[in-house]
Amino acid sequence: MVQRIDVGSRLSEVAVHNGVAYLAGQVPEDEASDIQTQTSQVLAAIDALLDRVGSDKTRILMAQIFLADLSDFDGMNRVWDAWVAPGQAPPRATVQARLARSGWRIEIVVTAAV
Repeated sequence: MVQRIDVGSRLSEVAVHNGVAYLAGQVPEDEASDIQTQTSQVLAAIDALLDRVGSDKTRILMAQIFLADLSDFDGMNRVWDAWVAPGQAPPRATVQARLARSGWRIEIVVTAAV
């Protein structure tokens, strides 16, 4: 059985199947802010969604990070490093990508165990 959360006409925020949560790409609320603020907003959204399905950041199986500009890599990493649970850093990929909105500097996709 597949459980979907916050189902819209285009996407669901989360799908859970066989004990694994698949989060949609999370983006920042404030498109005018710097990379640190946007990263914090995205990570807070991830925390909230994981909490809703009974998981947390220590159970992340994989993270995919999309940056509009790789010059934001160090700033994003400062926030990420402070957020990730010590000894629980998940496998991760970070790539440069053209994001759907020009104000978005970051988008993160997470898969986690429930």
